Amino acid sequence: MPGARIGNRLMAKDEKKNSTQPDAPQMPLAELMKIRRDKVREFSDKNVLSYPYRYERTHLIDRALADFDRLAEKETAIRLAGRIMLKRKMGKSFFAHMRDSSGQIQIYLKFDVVGQDQFDLFNTLDLGDIIGCEGSLFVTKTGERTLRVSSFELLTKALHPLPDKHSGLTDKEQRYRRRYADLIVNPEVRETFIQRSQIIKAIRDFLDSEGFLEVETPILQPIYGGGNARPFQTHYMRLDRDMYLRIADELYLKRLIIGGYDKVWEYCKDFRNEGMDRLHNPEFSMIEMYWAYADYRDMAALFEKMLREVVHKIHGTYKIPYGDHEIDFEPPFKWITMLGSIKEQTGIDFSEMSYEDARKAAADIDVEGEELINWGKVVEAVWEVRVEPTLIQPTFIADFPVEISPLAKKHRDNPRLTERFELFVAGLETGNAFSELNDPVDQLQRFMQQGKALAEGDKEAQPLDDDFVTALTYGMPPTAGLGFGIDRLVMILTNQHSIRDVIFFPQMKELGDGSVPVSQILSKIVDDEEKS
Repeated sequence: MPGARIGNRLMAKDEKKNSTQPDAPQMPLAELMKIRRDKVREFSDKNVLSYPYRYERTHLIDRALADFDRLAEKETAIRLAGRIMLKRKMGKSFFAHMRDSSGQIQIYLKFDVVGQDQFDLFNTLDLGDIIGCEGSLFVTKTGERTLRVSSFELLTKALHPLPDKHSGLTDKEQRYRRRYADLIVNPEVRETFIQRSQIIKAIRDFLDSEGFLEVETPILQPIYGGGNARPFQTHYMRLDRDMYLRIADELYLKRLIIGGYDKVWEYCKDFRNEGMDRLHNPEFSMIEMYWAYADYRDMAALFEKMLREVVHKIHGTYKIPYGDHEIDFEPPFKWITMLGSIKEQTGIDFSEMSYEDARKAAADIDVEGEELINWGKVVEAVWEVRVEPTLIQPTFIADFPVEISPLAKKHRDNPRLTERFELFVAGLETGNAFSELNDPVDQLQRFMQQGKALAEGDKEAQPLDDDFVTALTYGMPPTAGLGFGIDRLVMILTNQHSIRDVIFFPQMKELGDGSVPVSQILSKIVDDEEKS
């Protein structure tokens, strides 16, 4: 790279800061950014590029460390690149930590090796700057594997200071809003998202091995359906019609089963216009899968098998920690009916009760509400309050009331129920499956019931999908369907307790703290430069 002696003025400003620790804004952010921007201008005057186009690495850091003994013994010249995370000066030497996407390594830069110009340049670099280094590996007297730098290049000048690891970015709201900064200073967060990717790949590999075809269906839909939720609405200008972001892709995947595919699945982004909490984000990821000529029991066995294989592939064991619990994913999982689980927890048997008697029994255990408009809603409410929080080990809750399962087939032994299960792990719903309704007349009647509920104020009820009913009239074979949330599954498998910790960019409320936007600070710095 072009040689350059950096002026004493900028080095003096650096000496006023503690360069051995992350440079949390002890002075106003605008002033810190101006100091860094001034360095860019001075670098340019000395023919040092602050934003060059490329750098050819020979290794990622983790691969260099994995092959450390051979590379160090032969004193092989290697080229690494990464972000400066720590820097300390020791006389005529610098020790620093450099991090790339794979890991971190200590680098050692000595005056009589790199020369005056590069030594002075390194002295002015800030934490967060990205550099490329050439050198050889060795072990220091303290036993740390280190890169001895023979030359380096500045690859990116960071204008914004890094947050302090200990006192900066501790507010989770800020971490979620500025995920890029969170990922820079918290390697454990990066590891969570690496595991997320590995989990999805393991699921994809499993479904491929089971003969399922991965497909894609529309996100923009003229009629929302496949779940009970409020949709996001938009307007299609060219067609002059309202459209909806999908709340599920169920009805389109079933159309493909009708069209002749036996096993289909989709990794999908779904959108539900509802509240946000530690378990819900309006935009979330799901996998939905449909299997012709199978029922919900077949799907439960397949789901068990998939989770067993995925957990073992990620963790090398079937037992994993989640909070204060150890979750055992070795099948068979517990299977219990919704009514049976309520009786087990409360002693109340709702199976033969009328709607009026069920409401009274629920009120006796302090479960009430205007939304409990039918027997199924009452059963569901009691179950949610008294049973759901107790489900720690993987447990299938089966046979839901018809009123809350408009797309599931009626139970072959009890017309008040449907052949439906949900899987619960650590108190979280992680899957929902049916023996799918394939009688077009029954489906039409269910849609009509849902339409009545919609008219009566149930904003989560489903509207009539005439084309889907039409599709069913062509004949859909007996089919099992399953949908499960990727985000919640990743939470469990990575021991995270908020959905925001497994989504790169969760939805957030708008800030109203009166802080000055960074773009405004930067714009003023540039305007002042032009005036000067």
